[in-house]
Amino acid sequence: MTKRGGRGSGLGTTTSLEAAITAAAALLVRARDVTLLAHINPDADSLGSALALGIALRRRGATVRVSFASPARVPETLGPLDVLGLVVGPDQVPAAPEVLVLCDAAEPSRLGALANRLDCAEASLMIDHHTTNPGFGGVQVLDPDAEATVVLVHRVLVAMGEPIDADIARCLYAGLVTDTRGFRTAGEAAHRIAADLLAAGVEAEAVARPIMDTHPYGWLATLGEVLQRVELEPEAGDGLGLVHASVPLEDVSRFRPEEVDSIVDVLRTVAEAEVAAVLKQVAQRRWVTSLRSKGRVDVAKVASLLGGGGHRAAAGFTHDGTKGEVLAALRSALRALDAVERPA
Repeated sequence: MTKRGGRGSGLGTTTSLEAAITAAAALLVRARDVTLLAHINPDADSLGSALALGIALRRRGATVRVSFASPARVPETLGPLDVLGLVVGPDQVPAAPEVLVLCDAAEPSRLGALANRLDCAEASLMIDHHTTNPGFGGVQVLDPDAEATVVLVHRVLVAMGEPIDADIARCLYAGLVTDTRGFRTAGEAAHRIAADLLAAGVEAEAVARPIMDTHPYGWLATLGEVLQRVELEPEAGDGLGLVHASVPLEDVSRFRPEEVDSIVDVLRTVAEAEVAAVLKQVAQRRWVTSLRSKGRVDVAKVASLLGGGGHRAAAGFTHDGTKGEVLAALRSALRALDAVERPA
């Protein structure tokens, strides 16, 4: 197999999305050994994308492994998607994969300790929908207008001529329902895909409830404590408002990511704030911050100024320092950003 693995190499010059999807399908159809990587702290869109492709490829007879750099285990709510046992630890990822597929990673650094596999792979395929993605990989299926990476994976599977059975459909549906916030941000095409997935055998409630609407009883008291610390800054964001909360390391360590990551969806409901932020302490001086916007502030641009990325309405960044220093950096980015759109 010809070496085509590095960033911007090989088929990375493909400019048409349709041509890229065709190239991706051709690469996967002839692949015999495929490694699919989700980003660190994988969500339903990233891991669902990798598993959907992985299931299809395994059933074609390929050797398949799905992995991510961290954490050590699959998120509890996503475990049921791995019906064929495709997920392996990062130590089982080949140093030089034959075919490497990168799912929902906005940039190589989102692959964590496995990012070095990109330059060593014989062939690579990146599938993503983040607006801040700079473009990397041999074949690049990148569409910032897609509601979720699983939308693009669905198109690749169709181009491959792969039947979408119930197992694959559940993986795709999990990514679609979560990345569109229960279809609130889904367009017509995404709803049509969802209808096809339901017809393939997806039980919508059984997929969505464990991921989006199920938390342990003990979480409620902690959530109440977090919400008591919520602060509103009406003047931030050029007067559109910022609401923020923080989660200390003790609570981040004690609960699942499913619990901690759900806080920002509570904060985003505050009527007086355009931007919501949740600061999650992951080390003594390191904070992972989730940002949400109602649409008038491009939080992907805010996050990009702070070394992160994402989408216009949902983004994030990692910053070292005290909580006060992280908030100061966020306020500064909001002031510096020319991303506030006011009606004419």
